[in-house]
Amino acid sequence: MDVELLLRVYPFFLKAALVTLELSVLSILLGLGCGALGAGARLSRHRVLRFLGAAYVSVFRGTPALIQLFILYFGGPQIGIQLDAFTAGFIGLGINIGAYMTETMRGAIIAVDKGQNEAARTLGLSRGQAMRRVVLPQAMRLMIRPLGVNINAQIKGTSLVAAISVVELTYTAQRYIASTYKPFEMFLLAGVIYLAIISATGLGLSWLDRRAAIR
Repeated sequence: MDVELLLRVYPFFLKAALVTLELSVLSILLGLGCGALGAGARLSRHRVLRFLGAAYVSVFRGTPALIQLFILYFGGPQIGIQLDAFTAGFIGLGINIGAYMTETMRGAIIAVDKGQNEAARTLGLSRGQAMRRVVLPQAMRLMIRPLGVNINAQIKGTSLVAAISVVELTYTAQRYIASTYKPFEMFLLAGVIYLAIISATGLGLSWLDRRAAIR
């Protein structure tokens, strides 16, 4: 274990960790938006919207996220979509995780007792009002834990953008391995930082889950 080397390079890894965090936050926010739209489409009474929602989930869950990134970043310029590596990275990851969040949100909404919706309709609420005021507040509590799994997976999944040269944790580790020939130390340091980020995120999600359970 080359401790001196680790002490010398860790500031650069911390800087790369900020990029990883930024990628994670932006892609998760995009994923939540895509997931909400996808779940709405999947639960729609309109056949075309249900088909589009199902197609979105099927395509993005059925193909590797890395291939999707390559198509967006390397193939995009052929059809007039010119994106820098970071932007392509968070958009690609966000759309991908959104397909998984779609099913998470849809499952939580379906899990709410149908009697809740029927009672709200009996009281005179429209279908939209019943969904917003009665079903969704209960479904959101059910979403927290499975969405937490999606979020943790997304943080780890940001390592994929190293393949398109985004200077995040994994790319930084690979770059220093090329110059130091110390793969164990470099990947160990990157792994410890990933673990710290995911552990902190897990604590935050656990707190949110407890808060939701109280209400």
